[in-house]
Amino acid sequence: MNLKLTKQILNSILLAVAIFTFIQCKESNTPEWHAVNQELISQHELTVRELSGLPDSNVASNLEAGKVKNLNNVDSLQLNEGITAKIFWGSGTMVSVIEAAPNTSIPETVLPSDSFIFIQEGSVNLSINGKTETLVNIKREAPDGTHSGTPKTNFVYLEKGTKSGLVAGDAGAKILEVSSPLRLDYLKKLGIDNLPSNIADVQNTQEPNLESNTVYDLYDFQLTKLADGAYSRLISGRNTQLSFISMDPGSTFPHHIHPEEQMMFVLRGECDEIILDGTAHMAENDVVRLPGNMVHGAYISELGCDALDIFWPARADYLEKEKAALAAYHAIIPEDATPELLVDGSKTEPTLTFSEGPKWMDGKVYFSNMYFDQNWNADPSKSSIVELSPDGSYKNITQGKMQANGLYPYKNGNLIVCDMIGHRVVEMTTEGKVVRVLVDKYDGKSIDGPNDVITDAKGGFYFTDPQFTMEAEKFQPGRAVYYVSPEGKITRITEPNEFAMPNGILLSPDGKTLYINNCYDDESWYPVSSEKDNYIWAYDVNEDGTISNGRQFAKLFLTEDVLNRKGRSSSADGMAIDKMGNIYVGTYYGVQIFNNTGEYVGMINLPSFPVSLCFGDEDMKTLYMVSYSKVYKIRTNMEGYINYL
Repeated sequence: MNLKLTKQILNSILLAVAIFTFIQCKESNTPEWHAVNQELISQHELTVRELSGLPDSNVASNLEAGKVKNLNNVDSLQLNEGITAKIFWGSGTMVSVIEAAPNTSIPETVLPSDSFIFIQEGSVNLSINGKTETLVNIKREAPDGTHSGTPKTNFVYLEKGTKSGLVAGDAGAKILEVSSPLRLDYLKKLGIDNLPSNIADVQNTQEPNLESNTVYDLYDFQLTKLADGAYSRLISGRNTQLSFISMDPGSTFPHHIHPEEQMMFVLRGECDEIILDGTAHMAENDVVRLPGNMVHGAYISELGCDALDIFWPARADYLEKEKAALAAYHAIIPEDATPELLVDGSKTEPTLTFSEGPKWMDGKVYFSNMYFDQNWNADPSKSSIVELSPDGSYKNITQGKMQANGLYPYKNGNLIVCDMIGHRVVEMTTEGKVVRVLVDKYDGKSIDGPNDVITDAKGGFYFTDPQFTMEAEKFQPGRAVYYVSPEGKITRITEPNEFAMPNGILLSPDGKTLYINNCYDDESWYPVSSEKDNYIWAYDVNEDGTISNGRQFAKLFLTEDVLNRKGRSSSADGMAIDKMGNIYVGTYYGVQIFNNTGEYVGMINLPSFPVSLCFGDEDMKTLYMVSYSKVYKIRTNMEGYINYL
């Protein structure tokens, strides 16, 4: 055998050994779940995408891929005296759930990573490059007859290199910190060995959708539709993205993949998370890490499920969805528009208690000032009807005579008024004089509690009667909606108790469609449950004023306390409509806006439950919103519609 041949044989052997070694190494680095995952990708015809430019920190996650773990079972770390943290991390993002005793502190330090700081309970004074900001968390208060309160979750985005520290408030604080890249200082304190000297950012960073060093309220971020039954408030930094997602009760999200790593942290409710070819039950404080392109999905429980999905790197497709959603919202509400407090009737005279039914007419807003005690007991002797000028000055036009609810412009510059506790609908002048009773009986018996009212172009009118009155024994057989023709003939146009509580009512600008919302439903303490649930319903209007072809028009969002008790009460109350057919409805959650096809557009967040609203001002582009003792206003790009006879 010659030397040349010997070298060729030797090289072939060495190459074979190298290939074998490479294959063995590659196979040893392939996770056990990979083969099943590949089969599922093929079975469900999913498309794999790979991302480039992702740094490898060589730090193993403390969450096993695809395995659910409870927060109680992740790593604990004492950050300072009286301050402890539960910490979990993936390939590029670390989450710290920090409990701080009252008045404890974390000394100022230069942050080694971009960090989001959310206040989940209590308050903190946070120093940011020498400036101190107060961040708070306020829980939602269920509405009663005298007050309500919407939630607030303050947070801030701090970039790497920011000098920051904090002091917990007098009641202590619970803080959610999300950092990317991983915080090496925390990993060192946990005793993790063989740490790198530095962890890089992702190469292809995204443009954050918020400013650094600025305090925000999470509820001021609009909900973006990610899929049917799933809406999210998206918070994106350079490296990572936070998706505060709400998933509807009973919804299903089939098998899917995406190239970004996801950590799902359940905040409220429950789901059965589809992971590969099985499912895992998840409830509050459960977390799971899903590597990029791992097949997953979810079955959502009857409680619904709110979660924080953390994506690394940030998802460009979600940012595009948010961009489109914000464009639709800002087509209606200008980008720089915020609610302005016009009146605080708890501090001015005459005192306002529970404002309702506002309508614009002849340069003024007219609304009912209803009196309730905390348990919803009414008192007409303490109630009034108010005339409000755009500058915020106001006066009573009548007081102590009735507890009115919905109003609407009527004939000859008068108002049509729902005298709810008086069991009648009347015509009233703007000086407060009752001209005549328009309706007080149906089928020979008194009507119960007329709530909201709308006129049609022919001079007839519709009103809702949810029987929200003080008498235990009601006059009519159930809650219903009525039509009164121009000649005065009254017709009940919905079956008794077809709606659990019919409340707000609207007509489309062309008069062809009637909209009715449902306030309460599926509550153990409420006497009626219906199929209407948390929807605005649409009906075709017939020539004689009756309605047909009832259909779900818009699905209203529910608050967490309602979902927790498996209710469907949106507290949908007063509604307004613009000339384009967009609908605005006051609810527990806020002012929910839907376009003329019933698609959700956005939410106006107020400090308390917005009871009712109307368009006004000379150009009819200002939305006036009443909320207990408060009146707010916000400018819009739309011209409101109202039917003046």
